[in-house]
Amino acid sequence: MAGYTMKVSSSGQRFLGIALATRLLSPLLLVVALGYSLNGTAQPQASSDKQAMIELGLQNETAWDLFQTLRSQAEGDGTIGRDEVPDWRGLYMRAFNLRFDVDQTPDQLTTATLTPEYEARLIEKIRLATAGIEYDPISDCSPPGFPRWLHIPFLREFVVTPYMTLLMSEVVNSVRRIYTDGRGHVPEEDRYPLYYGDSIGFWDRDRLIIHTNQLRAGAYTRRNPDHSGQVETVEIWERIDDRTIEARVWVYDPPSLLEPWYTMQTYQRISNDDRRLRIRYWHCGENPNNVVIQTEEGASDFADFTFD
Repeated sequence: MAGYTMKVSSSGQRFLGIALATRLLSPLLLVVALGYSLNGTAQPQASSDKQAMIELGLQNETAWDLFQTLRSQAEGDGTIGRDEVPDWRGLYMRAFNLRFDVDQTPDQLTTATLTPEYEARLIEKIRLATAGIEYDPISDCSPPGFPRWLHIPFLREFVVTPYMTLLMSEVVNSVRRIYTDGRGHVPEEDRYPLYYGDSIGFWDRDRLIIHTNQLRAGAYTRRNPDHSGQVETVEIWERIDDRTIEARVWVYDPPSLLEPWYTMQTYQRISNDDRRLRIRYWHCGENPNNVVIQTEEGASDFADFTFD
């Protein structure tokens, strides 16, 4: 943002990621996660392609407008039959980094165009975190919520059926249900804030287009912007090759964003030929060192931490 730059070393980012992983992963999954974060790289989008997606978001005033625009351009009636279900089998991971937008450069505060209030909140958040005062709600296994779900690390699994797609993450047993049977959103009078919102979608050939609303206020991830409870998103999910699924994402949130925030999230299938790896149920209480407390100054610490 104007008048503000901040540099974060890649070594510092890697250290934080490894520290978090050692608290939360089994030894086998830790090896997988570290191997992927050190060797896997998220490929930046071509600038022309990204600019076209940004412009598409700007041409639509709301997320619902964009969703309807994409629906009007899609082939078919938006549904798929059993013999048309795309093959998204396997376990996937997002290349690890601390930024919601992987195209963000080290000297950028964020690639989002924030309102003055939310820009000030982000600057203060980073200032406190740099001073060691940082408490992340998911440290105590609270749900990450959405859109943060797009960023969280570790194993993921995607199950596609003709009427609903399940997008699942190992972190806190997070499951998103994308209804593609033609239903609309929950009536407005029945809505209340949810961690993962209400998601409906349609198919355009082998691409899944999703609209999500009814979300809670939260943050995209550590040291990234906050969003309000008015946030809505549009996603286009597509299998690019045998190993890669991409999600093009537009975030609309008038209280925090002056314009839609576009990012592309990439998930790569990990090798699992012997089928030993599985998503396991995640429960912080299984490890006493996962008991996280908030200190008086607002930082986080472990209760009665030991190396046992």
